[in-house]
Amino acid sequence: MNWKELQNGSDIRGVALEGVEGEHVNLTPEVTEIIAKSFVKWLGNTTGSDDLTVAIGTDCRLSGESIKEAFVKGAMQAGANVVDCGLASTPAMFMSTVSAPTMASAAVMVTASHLPFNRNGLKFFTPKGGLDSKDIAAILDIAEKGDYASTKAEGCSSTFDFMTVYSHHLARYIRGGVGSDDYLHPLSGMHIIVDAGNGNGGFFEKVLRSLGADTTGSQFLNPDGHFPNHIPNPENADAMASVCKAVVESHADLGVIFDTDVDRSAIVDHKGEPINRNALIALIAAVILEEHPGSTVVTDSVTSDGLADYIKLKGGKHHRFRRGYRNVINEGKRLNEAGEECWLAIETSGHAALRENYFLDDGAYLAAKLIIHAAKLNKQGKQLQDIISTLKQPKESKEIRIKITQTDFKAYGQKVLEDMKTKFAEVPGWTLVEPNYEGVRVSCTNGDEEGWLLLRMSLHDPVMPLNIESNVEGGVAVIEGKLKQLGLL
Repeated sequence: MNWKELQNGSDIRGVALEGVEGEHVNLTPEVTEIIAKSFVKWLGNTTGSDDLTVAIGTDCRLSGESIKEAFVKGAMQAGANVVDCGLASTPAMFMSTVSAPTMASAAVMVTASHLPFNRNGLKFFTPKGGLDSKDIAAILDIAEKGDYASTKAEGCSSTFDFMTVYSHHLARYIRGGVGSDDYLHPLSGMHIIVDAGNGNGGFFEKVLRSLGADTTGSQFLNPDGHFPNHIPNPENADAMASVCKAVVESHADLGVIFDTDVDRSAIVDHKGEPINRNALIALIAAVILEEHPGSTVVTDSVTSDGLADYIKLKGGKHHRFRRGYRNVINEGKRLNEAGEECWLAIETSGHAALRENYFLDDGAYLAAKLIIHAAKLNKQGKQLQDIISTLKQPKESKEIRIKITQTDFKAYGQKVLEDMKTKFAEVPGWTLVEPNYEGVRVSCTNGDEEGWLLLRMSLHDPVMPLNIESNVEGGVAVIEGKLKQLGLL
């Protein structure tokens, strides 16, 4: 058993079902039991406590129940008490560690986010937040060495509907934030639709409806691991087209779309135009900077120059960091610890973590915060998208994924980056961007380009993603042509 192949950054992910050619099951119930025992061993070593309670929830994936049952069995055999929260969202599972009545020592979410039906995985939390990649490596090391034996008495299990607690938490937050005279129904007069993509986000429609919103036109609210309508993923073109169409046909004020486990979301305006990626970052940054002037906003590396200009215009500081939501969140935390005020860490994929909310990437909380702002603007006859009317969006963008065939792909990729850094610096009108925390970023200032490029290593795969953006039509092709001359493409 190659335990290391189950690590995907700060998560565990694997193939849980047959059905895809060339992909063989490696996240079996037996493997999951061992991971559960190893996690409890790691948790005991980390906390120094023998009295451990682990909360567990799952998304609607077809393999979710069997993986959850195996984890519960393993955790109990290792001496932990387990609280089964049933169908849940990933952010809710973190909240189970810091909220009454559960106040769990740790929590686990059985999910593989938006990945295909045959995949599944595990996300881990303690009251300090999500586990890092080094923690996952340590847990899998315990599993590989078989060092998970326990002399403790077997734990017990119970069930608890934590999603109701979490839903009430969001409802209270929206009520307090809007500050309406009608406290119970602060969203009365607003029409908001929810697209859960048959993932676990359907509960949010009930929250909005309980607050007085008209949710007519909401779609795909029932969890279904076959995902029969579209992939629950705000980055998926078909998914975004579907929710945009629903907003227009319903004449709604706003649309919200979630990924499977609800740690990501995106917004659609009343015209059916998507507010995601750079636009979503700009929108929530504007709200945050109104509340916390001068705050630093941490993003991943592929954000546009127009976004940086917008954040500066709003009085904030843009700190463009690395890809990987955990990297972005940890950088936000680090900056605060170093004395630099940071209230928002957000990745273009939709992972948004707010300091006011434990730096937890929570798609429902992000949507709730933006809906609060939309409700306030609605009273003034304004729309949410008006806030980002000055955001300069690129005219063209493209991502090219360059495959690496060498065995030691990381070493080869690093050499390519070093070589290209030298070559890029010699191109007239091209300037290396500094500081830069991932790969090589170049500002392309020639009149027929007016854009930028970023060449980097993939976080986990033998691939070098190349992102190109331009503010002029045809600019991407011009930049791409020069990269071919340099031998990169």
